[in-house]
Amino acid sequence: MTKCLLCGRYYTAKLSFTSLFSISKCQEGGICPNCLSKFDPVPAQHCPICYGKAENNELCLDCRNWRQLYGNDLLSNQSLYLYNAAFHDLMVNYKRYGDYYLSYVLQTLCSNQLNKIKADLYIPIPTSSEHIAKRQFDTISAIYDNLVPLTHMLSKISGFGAQGEKNRLERLASKQTFFVKENFKVDRKSYRVLLLDDIYTTGRTLYHARDALKKVLPNAKISSFTLCR
Repeated sequence: MTKCLLCGRYYTAKLSFTSLFSISKCQEGGICPNCLSKFDPVPAQHCPICYGKAENNELCLDCRNWRQLYGNDLLSNQSLYLYNAAFHDLMVNYKRYGDYYLSYVLQTLCSNQLNKIKADLYIPIPTSSEHIAKRQFDTISAIYDNLVPLTHMLSKISGFGAQGEKNRLERLASKQTFFVKENFKVDRKSYRVLLLDDIYTTGRTLYHARDALKKVLPNAKISSFTLCR
């Protein structure tokens, strides 16, 4: 029997080959079918670039807007779930109230799919120093640290506020706040880079992160992964 990480009830879990040999803490528990049913997977019909809402697998409005700025150099993103009420409540408790335990829930939700994506560098979107001080942990790294080897290559300028506290127009108008740490050394001409974040809203954060990385990794193939879209 497995204890659900969300509701605390015991249920019979279906073990995969991967989970049998995983040493991740998130495998010590799981999410019962009832709790899991509250999260809506991204539907089969979605934007082929960012997994956003789109009919007939055409480009979504966000990607059409980004194409005006970046041309055909759009950021390929993969997301697993829609940002519904269940995910909203989960992220409020995780990020606003700093419930570190919920990082295990988020790990469980994404571990199987993330393990299928191979990259040379798994780079988490950095959390500002003021938010780390407030929560006492880095909310993005806490999700992915037990799942893939993280390269903490990016840093963030403090004092610009969180994206979650901004409306859509404010997000899109946000200035570049990311930069590559000085101690990072490039030892190859090309990398497969996977940016890791929790939620893809407009894409502004991830595009800023990619722009910063391209200054030192101009030949890298950069894509991104988020739990929600």
